[in-house]
Amino acid sequence: MPKVLFVPDGTRTGVDAREGDSLMLAATQNGVEGIDAECGGNTSCATCHVWVSDEFAGRLDPPDELEEDLLELAVSERRDGSRLSCQVVVRPELDGLTVEIPAVQS
Repeated sequence: MPKVLFVPDGTRTGVDAREGDSLMLAATQNGVEGIDAECGGNTSCATCHVWVSDEFAGRLDPPDELEEDLLELAVSERRDGSRLSCQVVVRPELDGLTVEIPAVQS
């Protein structure tokens, strides 16, 4: 299982994420604080916004147009590594991925 490090408020929380699950699901199923996920992963809000570390950003599929639009509506600052965690699928090559969680999602 790939290990993902979530960083809400500077505290690192390591999670063993199941391959094929979204980052959002891995976080919510493991009690990681800060990802509101109000729409449950249906790509209709931006409350699962995360910042992917530069080291891993290039390993992800690029965001589609809907994700890009929702990221523009995110409450927190948009950065180069901004993604909706519901749209990032855990794969073996993401082992060690670090994502920061903004302090405010909604």
